[in-house]
Amino acid sequence: MTIRSRRETVIFRRPFQVRGIARTLPAGAYEVVTDEETIDGLTFAAYRRVATMITVPAEGLRGTTEVLSIGSVDLADAQAADASIAND
Repeated sequence: MTIRSRRETVIFRRPFQVRGIARTLPAGAYEVVTDEETIDGLTFAAYRRVATMITVPAEGLRGTTEVLSIGSVDLADAQAADASIAND
């Protein structure tokens, strides 16, 4: 099985919450890494998501970060909520 990682920067215009993270995160740009593994036995290349992680400011320690595991649907929900607030 082969694992690949995809990195993207996600921007939140307002403070936001993601299910599974017990605090409100500040507005800003966040790096999101998605790990995917190959699905064996197919006649074409296909991948399934196995992990999604976001790098966030560490709580209480200025200038440090931590990487937290999140659900991809939870991230999409937070992005949609941020977009709807920005459009109001």
